[in-house]
Order: sequence, then C-alpha cells, then structure tokens
Amino acid sequence: MAGLHDEPRSGAPRTIDDGRIEAVIVRTLESGPENATHWSSRGMAKASGLSVSTVQRIWRAFGLQPHRLESFKLSTDPNFVAKVHDVVGLYVSPPAHAIVLCVDEKSQIQALDRSQPMLPMRPGQPA
Repeated sequence: MAGLHDEPRSGAPRTIDDGRIEAVIVRTLESGPENATHWSSRGMAKASGLSVSTVQRIWRAFGLQPHRLESFKLSTDPNFVAKVHDVVGLYVSPPAHAIVLCVDEKSQIQALDRSQPMLPMRPGQPA
C-alpha cells in the first residue's frame, strides 16, 4: 500500500561516511588515549578529526560509554600464579569428604559505620 510508506525527506546528505564511523568505534573499543584511562569525547574528536558533537552522536547511536568500560585487574602478588593454581585445583579435583568454599572481597566497597543511630524500639516493631 503506497500510503503506508514515508516519502523521502529533505535534509543535508551525510558528510561522514561509514568508514570514519567504524574507525571511531574501533578506536574507542580497541585502544586508549596516551595519557588517560579512557577516551573522552574531546580527546576522540581531536584524534579522529571530527567534532565533539559528532563523536558524541556516534557513541550514543552505538551505545558506547568509554568511561564505563569494565577492566580486569590482575594481582601484583609474586605468588599469584601458584595461588591460582591451588584454588583452581580444588575446584577441578576436590579432595574427598571436603567442601570447597570461595569468599571474595568486593573492591571499592567499604563497610562503614551507621550514619544514623539505631532508633528506639516501639511497641509492635519486631526486634
């Protein structure tokens, strides 16, 4: 049905080709800037020769958020490999009549004291 399709719309033609868009995406995902931990829109704009708003539109269109990319941190412990070998060995071939438990700390999460004092008990309030 001809009435259900949109007519071609007026507007400026695209000035950025797919190759430049792909280059921004690949650079965002596969490399980092020299003096920073992640790309900023200004840094990527300068490196790619595009405007800041164009970089922001590309990132938004593809759901890229370089400041939220997760990274994996390896231990600097010199005995790290031996410790990993021991722990993985427990999972791969656990000892007979033993239970293997794993406890991990949450980095960047800190147990803090209560910010509010405990409220007094009231009748009908469970202990």
